[in-house]
Amino acid sequence: QVQLVESGGGLVQPGGSLRLSCAASGFTFSMYAMSWYRQAPGKEREFVARIMSLTTTNYADSVKGRFTISRDNAKNTLYLQMNSLKPEDTAVYYCRRTGTNDSWGQGTQVTVSS
Repeated sequence: QVQLVESGGGLVQPGGSLRLSCAASGFTFSMYAMSWYRQAPGKEREFVARIMSLTTTNYADSVKGRFTISRDNAKNTLYLQMNSLKPEDTAVYYCRRTGTNDSWGQGTQVTVSS
């Protein structure tokens, strides 16, 4: 059974940083591209970043240059390093195997506010 557990969110001031983690289990993590999504209050869930291999990544234009997606296949963990955070980054962040219909996890709340 696929399990994805997000963590690392919190309250941070504008310009601050956070690192999110996604602990994966129930499948061979290294064989899947992985993605981060987010959903802000009153908005639809949107794509944030994708990693296909250790060096092949894609980002939404809104986070390009500020966020970095990475993975540790030995630890079955996906990461999202978020720098220069803005209030508009406030959302619940989710991870998912790219291109699948995996159930969404509980996500981790990121709030950017002074």
